[in-house]
Amino acid sequence: MIPVQGVEDQTVAVLGLGRSGKATAAALQAGGAHVIAWDDGVDTREAAEAEGLHIADLTRDESWHGVTMLVTSPGIPHLYPHPHPVIARAYALGIPVDNDIGLFFRSYAGAGWDEFDRAPRVIAVTGSNGKSTTTALIHHILRECGRPSQMGGNIGTGVLSLEPARDGEVVVIELSSYQTELARALTPDVAVFTNLTPDHLDRHGGTGGYFAAKRRLFAEGGPDRAVIGIDEAEGLYLAGQLATAPSDDRVIRVSAGQKLDRAAWSVFARKGFLAEYRKGRQVASIDLRGISGLPGAHNHQNACAAYAACRAVGLPPREIEAAFHSFAGLPHRSQLVAEIDGVRYVNDSKATNVDAAAKALQAFQRIRWIAGGLGKDGGIAALTPYLEHVSKAYLIGHSARDFALEIGQTPYEIAETMEQAVAHASAEAEAGDIVLLAPAAASFDQYPNFEKRGEHFTALVEGLKAR
Repeated sequence: MIPVQGVEDQTVAVLGLGRSGKATAAALQAGGAHVIAWDDGVDTREAAEAEGLHIADLTRDESWHGVTMLVTSPGIPHLYPHPHPVIARAYALGIPVDNDIGLFFRSYAGAGWDEFDRAPRVIAVTGSNGKSTTTALIHHILRECGRPSQMGGNIGTGVLSLEPARDGEVVVIELSSYQTELARALTPDVAVFTNLTPDHLDRHGGTGGYFAAKRRLFAEGGPDRAVIGIDEAEGLYLAGQLATAPSDDRVIRVSAGQKLDRAAWSVFARKGFLAEYRKGRQVASIDLRGISGLPGAHNHQNACAAYAACRAVGLPPREIEAAFHSFAGLPHRSQLVAEIDGVRYVNDSKATNVDAAAKALQAFQRIRWIAGGLGKDGGIAALTPYLEHVSKAYLIGHSARDFALEIGQTPYEIAETMEQAVAHASAEAEAGDIVLLAPAAASFDQYPNFEKRGEHFTALVEGLKAR
């Protein structure tokens, strides 16, 4: 645990008592704060109270007496589409609102750092797609190269539940737009921006607000190095905003298709090869085509971003390349579940939007595609250019029939459930086919989250192996 600094003898309110909220309350108490807490769920409040937390009804004015700060969980709206009433009350009372990410950045550095030979560092990763894989890949590379490392944030361990820093350690954290938008302190040593595609737009008041939330990681804290994916206009703009001159190598530009040989420092992938250029000269090259844990152009972009971040903290190219080969990938992200009679089954349940599904569809040939769920605004018509390798679509969930109207001439069936989709796809598949779960939709119509959806797919495939 990382005790929160600067809160001794203060009364701090915590809103939201899920995993991050309870961890935040514990870290505040470890820092000497008096914590009062609230959650809209009765069962959640009762469980937290049974664990020793002091519950105070923050919807009542009398509960705010003496409160100096409100710390909110990331899933609770604080601006759009409208602030949660408790957060709105804090604004009206002039009480600062923060989240666990802001508390982490203000508390991570400790007095003991003066005795370290090498100061700990923080790499923070944000973006629309690929940030979890990029975060996990950086963490994997660091550990394979012998550097002490922890991973947390939006993936794995909550930031305040991480262990205090060790000599020379690199902490790698994934940050969602919900987290970057509100944090009052954002000071990573290296910040990574993977890409930007429309998502969570109601929460941010549109694409501009969504990009602004991501941009805060770079504009507020001023990282020593910024790794920026420039394949979209927003990334190109951000790189231009951060660099002071064409020779400024504090910005490392990254692409999954463009040759970048004019920037001061760049990493890009073309035709399956990663290249690093510095001051117009190629300094490294890696063949990504045979790396099973990083299939497809979208994973090559992730590899470029992770490579650049690791180079920014001093790791050599050959050691990074060796670590690539031992990376198994993340569950639910182009995860190879099994190969049965020459048919490969791939779980990309995390492909919850059109852009992520498009990248999965481009990564494979001869696809039997399982898609559907709770469709998002705009539907999936934009996927039409990426369906040329789809032999047949098996559509499930709430939006199955809507999706059927948007996939052009692609053969399909309304399978309704995952059980039917897997059974029918496996029965019709031939050796060399890929049965790909890339839903292009949220999971909430049939599953509590994308992980449960992917786990169900995986369990069904494991059942095929047992036959």
